Amino acid sequence: MSLPYVLILYYSRSGTTEKMAQLIARGVEEIQDIEARVRTVPPVSPNTEATAPPVPESGAIYCSEDDLRNCQGLALGSPTRFGNMAAPLKYFIDTTGSIWASGSLIDKPIGVFTSTASLHGGQESTLLTMAIPMLHHGMIYCGIPYSESALNNTRTGGTPYGASHLAGTDDKLNISDHESVLCIALGKRIASLSAKLS
Repeated sequence: MSLPYVLILYYSRSGTTEKMAQLIARGVEEIQDIEARVRTVPPVSPNTEATAPPVPESGAIYCSEDDLRNCQGLALGSPTRFGNMAAPLKYFIDTTGSIWASGSLIDKPIGVFTSTASLHGGQESTLLTMAIPMLHHGMIYCGIPYSESALNNTRTGGTPYGASHLAGTDDKLNISDHESVLCIALGKRIASLSAKLS
């Protein structure tokens, strides 16, 4: 029998959000008797002829409806697009009506994470707007408490609303030590709450 899991579901174009997902998964794996399941979503295209392969060429596999339906907790991540989540993640969430109707996600924790080109490029609005559809699913919002000292000391990303990263306009800034600590802390907190609430 497989362990209960926290689903780390993300979209990443340049790979930075994917790196954050891996750090969050490390945090999840620090909690006993729960595992991390990392999944992504396919890109969307304005080209009506474009199709994505059923399995990505590299990285995490695509999320299925059952991956989401059966998780004990969820970490949802996206780069910022004009202060909101990227279209591929929004598209996936928009297809979860049957999960909403079943109530499968009620009383499960949700945490969010994002990466932005600029420090004030919409990190907090992206985190909050990613949480909104999951609140409609009945999930319980899980932020990062100020007991995490990195939240007080960070000079790059990191918010009480969720983990964040300042990637820079050329997307070349590495994830800082404080950002890494906060990603791991978010994973641990979601996993711990998932275990307590299940």
